[in-house]
Amino acid sequence: MYFTDRGIEELLDRRGTDEVSLGWLADRLQEFVDLNPEFETAVERFATWLARLDDSD
Repeated sequence: MYFTDRGIEELLDRRGTDEVSLGWLADRLQEFVDLNPEFETAVERFATWLARLDDSD
């Protein structure tokens, strides 16, 4: 297990049954970047990946 997997597992354990909007998620990602600007590139790449999941590249 990678170190980051623990955060994913915690998210599933704590919030796995929650339903959220993409607007809510975008707000949380922006809030995270505001508090942790060193992660801006990774968060932006993740958000772009999510936004383009249905693209037929």
